[in-house]
Amino acid sequence: MRLSRIHWNELKYALWLPLYLLAFVLIEHLPQPSYWATQLPLDDAIPFCEWFVLFYCAWYPLLVTVGIYLLLRDAPAFRRYMAFLAVTFFASVLIWLLIPNGQDLRPQVFPRENLPTTLVAALCRIDTNTNVFPSVHVVGSVGAALAVWDSPRLRAHPLLRWGVPVLAALICISTLFIKQHSVLDVVSGLVLSLLAAIPIYLIPWIRAKKLP
Repeated sequence: MRLSRIHWNELKYALWLPLYLLAFVLIEHLPQPSYWATQLPLDDAIPFCEWFVLFYCAWYPLLVTVGIYLLLRDAPAFRRYMAFLAVTFFASVLIWLLIPNGQDLRPQVFPRENLPTTLVAALCRIDTNTNVFPSVHVVGSVGAALAVWDSPRLRAHPLLRWGVPVLAALICISTLFIKQHSVLDVVSGLVLSLLAAIPIYLIPWIRAKKLP
């Protein structure tokens, strides 16, 4: 792919990302002697299924792939995608600081030993069980799905138009089955996504429809 096709000037809209990663690492290492546990009785009814870790890990390439494509082919959609992720990710950090939270759902002993449980165990070592409400896995997945529908180039492909939202839904569900998040974490992620999508996607779309 030609470097000349990259909208280099648009990269400034991604400058928030290293700041967010730094904030995430710092807050993850803050001493947290106590936290609000977000699990509900409903979470106990959801069985642990390690195979959903494959969908959980798909979150990373999904967000990166959508971002790179929009940077190359659809600069306005890239800007809206970056705005959505920045707003929801930093809002999540603010909530974590104001309301220290976590969940106590992770299994102490895995029911089986296989590659997926090994991946889940690695995730548990890397990612703490705190700062889970709202789930950035949820808001990121919703953001990728919205970005696909926002871009005429991506929306024109039925496989992407429907496949990415389905994958996003599976990623959200996966957080429950591998016990990385509670139902409340997922719901709060969806609510935050809706609140961010209204000014970034919905209102501009309504205004564009009203134009003669």
